[in-house]
Amino acid sequence: MKRDPAKPMTMDDLTIIGQLEELAVKFGLQIRYEPIRIGDDLPNVPGGVCRLKGDNVLIINSNTTLRDKINTLAEAVKNFDLDRIYILPVIRELLEKAR
Repeated sequence: MKRDPAKPMTMDDLTIIGQLEELAVKFGLQIRYEPIRIGDDLPNVPGGVCRLKGDNVLIINSNTTLRDKINTLAEAVKNFDLDRIYILPVIRELLEKAR
């Protein structure tokens, strides 16, 4: 059965997170899920990339939504050379939108 090219491919959020985590690791990022709490009067921080003891570490707020986790992973991965490895089309599209 052929896929209808007019119908976009979809994945559930957990699968997308898994695919983005694999990409991040391929690019040398360590991923840590940690609760991030800055203060009650400040906005929620979903996470980001930092240097920790010489390593690139992506810290993702474990208390944030799945969609925020996806966006944080996409933001971190989009800055790498995405043309040098195979990326599923639906994930590549997500990363292009994040640019």
